[in-house]
Amino acid sequence: MQSIESLTQLISQFPGIGPRQAKRVVYALLSKEDYYLNSLAEEIKNLKSHVRLCTESYAYFYSHDTTETLHPIVKDATRNNDLLMVLEKDTDLEAMEKSHLYHGLYFILGGNLPVVEKDPQKRIRLSELKRRIEKQVPKEIIIAMNATPEGDNTADFLKKELDSFNIKLTILGRGLSTGTEIEYSDKETLENALNNRK
Repeated sequence: MQSIESLTQLISQFPGIGPRQAKRVVYALLSKEDYYLNSLAEEIKNLKSHVRLCTESYAYFYSHDTTETLHPIVKDATRNNDLLMVLEKDTDLEAMEKSHLYHGLYFILGGNLPVVEKDPQKRIRLSELKRRIEKQVPKEIIIAMNATPEGDNTADFLKKELDSFNIKLTILGRGLSTGTEIEYSDKETLENALNNRK
């Protein structure tokens, strides 16, 4: 039973998965064939060796080339360099790309700021974002945080921090209802949020 408890503990560290759900996952894994478990273990081992973190957008991307440092979107000459969208996490980027509504560049902030956060610089990639803005010099920065208290707090903080750049700062419109996360939003909701940004 020790291995069941150990694996349950490891899985419960995933976002949104508590101890009970983690235990369900462990028992589901026990019912799988060996080839499935071996494939899963192999994919987990390969994850770090083939997935890279972009040095400009801080988005993860897949590449066999160990020297590659830039996400394909960053290298895509057809993207609009005048726009930079700041997102909390990679799944938000995936949702935005699936919608086919936005054709600018991205920056992954790596988190959000709880309302009572005392040291915001440690929770998000603020200095990296400022470096990216200085390098790209966009005409508009879209602060695309989730419609949650933490997302609103993060957007307010970023507006204050980025104000000195004298670049147009917009936030997504409320096509996103309060409590909505970008990664779970449908195309129409994202379209309204983008069109109504202010």
